Amino acid sequence: MYQNRIKYTPQDILEKRFKIDTRGYRMKEVDQYLDDIISDYEQFYDTINNLEKEKADLLAEIMKLKQELRNYKLNIEVASSTTKSGAEVTNMDILRRLSQVEKTVYEFMNRDEEDKDNN
Repeated sequence: MYQNRIKYTPQDILEKRFKIDTRGYRMKEVDQYLDDIISDYEQFYDTINNLEKEKADLLAEIMKLKQELRNYKLNIEVASSTTKSGAEVTNMDILRRLSQVEKTVYEFMNRDEEDKDNN
């Protein structure tokens, strides 16, 4: 994202060579300045990469939450259409269904334990 706006990479700055003139710059000062610039650019790249990763993570989370929201809305629509059609589900019906599921699971677990004991 921001990498397209940055002109130099840390490596470009490191490899930059200045022309030497009799009235030229002091090489030690130029080198120190370039070291500072390289340090800044490394910080920029680290920050950009961290922000891009965080952005990708947040976008993935948003997509997940949107999918969950769609699922909940669909469940609400199904539940409301069920109650409107006259097949109203009561708490007693839910408890009966739950009891039946528990009974089936308990029988299945007992059957597995008996099979293990017989072998």
